[in-house]
Amino acid sequence: MAKPAVVVVGADKGGVGKTTVSRTLLDYFSANNVPTRAFDTESPRGTLKRFHPDITEIVDMTTTSDQMKIFDTLNASSPSVTVIDVRAGLLSPALASLRDIGFLDAAKAGQITFAVFHILGPSIASLDEIAETAGFMTGAKYFLVKNFINDTQFFQWDQATYNSYFHRIKDATELTIPKLNEMAYEQVEVSSVPFLKFVANKGINDEAANYSFVLRGYVRHWLANVWSEFDRIRLTDIVGSKPATRNSEK
Repeated sequence: MAKPAVVVVGADKGGVGKTTVSRTLLDYFSANNVPTRAFDTESPRGTLKRFHPDITEIVDMTTTSDQMKIFDTLNASSPSVTVIDVRAGLLSPALASLRDIGFLDAAKAGQITFAVFHILGPSIASLDEIAETAGFMTGAKYFLVKNFINDTQFFQWDQATYNSYFHRIKDATELTIPKLNEMAYEQVEVSSVPFLKFVANKGINDEAANYSFVLRGYVRHWLANVWSEFDRIRLTDIVGSKPATRNSEK
């Protein structure tokens, strides 16, 4: 049985587009034939579940019973990768919970593959989050994600200040999520389908749709750039998936 992999996507600050990143991860794993399940911690209303209802369950990660739903089933569940979209403001508390239940120790011992996609905002407060989470990152693959999806400008970061925070964490890797054309992004939101289905001109139940050729082109090009970042960090290798021919509708 493949070693289970857990990918946590989150930030202590809201409005940085973490669910968008989670959606690109689920599309990427789907296209690379990696069995995946997801947990949306925005309880009781889940945004991730709206786009990926078949593989996503809404949970309250602050409760013991829902923590059991996620972590007691890691070895019993057939999907090899678990993506957890952490609600805004809950990243540090969530990581503290993982420490308390022994998950971080299991990751450090190599029993579980653990990756964290920390979505950064433009302010120094986001850099302070790096200091907060640094203590939890032993045994984890840690990715600092600059997400431009919301037209974010990282002008507030002095490079020397950024480097002083960034280098506190050994082996941290920087990722960049480029901006998507606003009208294309809005159309995907209205359609409530994964980016991949939008590109393939399919509806929620794989029925033929009639999305704009132009907007589909923007999404296709953007998704290709996002996936090139995931390819660069060898994400399928990190989660222990065997190389496979990508099912790409790009």
